[in-house]
Amino acid sequence: MLRNTLKKGLIALSFAAFLSLPAYAKNVQEVKIVQDVKGNQIEIPTQVTRVADLWHANNQIVLLLGGADKLVATTDVIQKNPWFGEVYPNIKNVPALTNGQTVQMEELLQRNPQVALLSNAKMLDELKQAGLTGVLVSFQNFDGLKKTVKITADVLGDNAPKIAQEYIQELEGNIAFVEARTKDVKEQDKPSVLHISSGSNQLKIDGGKSIIGDWVNKAGGRNAFPDQANLVEVSMEDVLKANPDVIIVGSTDAQASVDKILQDANWQGVNAVKNKRVFVNPTGTFPWDRYSAEEALQVLWAAKLFHPNLFKDVDMVAKTQAFYKKYYNYALSKENAEQILQGLPPLK
Repeated sequence: MLRNTLKKGLIALSFAAFLSLPAYAKNVQEVKIVQDVKGNQIEIPTQVTRVADLWHANNQIVLLLGGADKLVATTDVIQKNPWFGEVYPNIKNVPALTNGQTVQMEELLQRNPQVALLSNAKMLDELKQAGLTGVLVSFQNFDGLKKTVKITADVLGDNAPKIAQEYIQELEGNIAFVEARTKDVKEQDKPSVLHISSGSNQLKIDGGKSIIGDWVNKAGGRNAFPDQANLVEVSMEDVLKANPDVIIVGSTDAQASVDKILQDANWQGVNAVKNKRVFVNPTGTFPWDRYSAEEALQVLWAAKLFHPNLFKDVDMVAKTQAFYKKYYNYALSKENAEQILQGLPPLK
């Protein structure tokens, strides 16, 4: 009798102790397997509430998937992005612990992330040595973008997989729409497109073997440097030989770079300059042209730019407003949508 009484008491005490444990301790044995972009199987907690996102671009995917409140560490580029801060003001309270190349490991350990999302393999090794779990995400084409969105959604859990599915359907729908409209455009009528990486260097370009090459092709254009990858330095002689019909400048200082190209004597022989077809690429919570979830808008914008007569009915202001409302729950004004399309920060 006494033994049974003691046994019941111990069970009651054990149950009470379990109830008093914090949520993360109760779920310590509850795990799931996710697969990174390299096909590696990685064990992570079933319920992930603390995420370090150490790849600039992927922070935007986390935002799109409704997981921004789970961020415990971000990057310097994201914390400085004016549109990210506008859409998600709390990013200013999330420590920026990497510049994309090095990570502040001691501070990261203090943030105690359950999972780190990153694209840098060397940084992943450092995380493993520190006892942290990392999941690689990266892409160079639309298929890779969709894969990275799915991986990020698997890590975040909750409603993220459903949002990922909706986003991928929209992305594929926009691509199919553009390809259907341009299917009868002859190869010689597709403009040759030079994409300059940023305004800081007019001779650093993004070639056809990159996500830039993918959207240029899908939007009915031809990359002026089809055999090059992204962020490649070329010569002025190379540019003159390629003689692009359209020039697009991405990232920072883009408008200043456009103005310089239009005025620079060295560029006056280029078709794009002769015909004043030199443009700034839109920039939102991340630049649309590079590793961006807003590639879903980029392909529409580029198609309208390359073939304005085929896409007169496409209202990019309205498309941008709808995207921001749907995925960021942010009511973007017409004026601010126009700012994004011009690669400018929010109106104050």
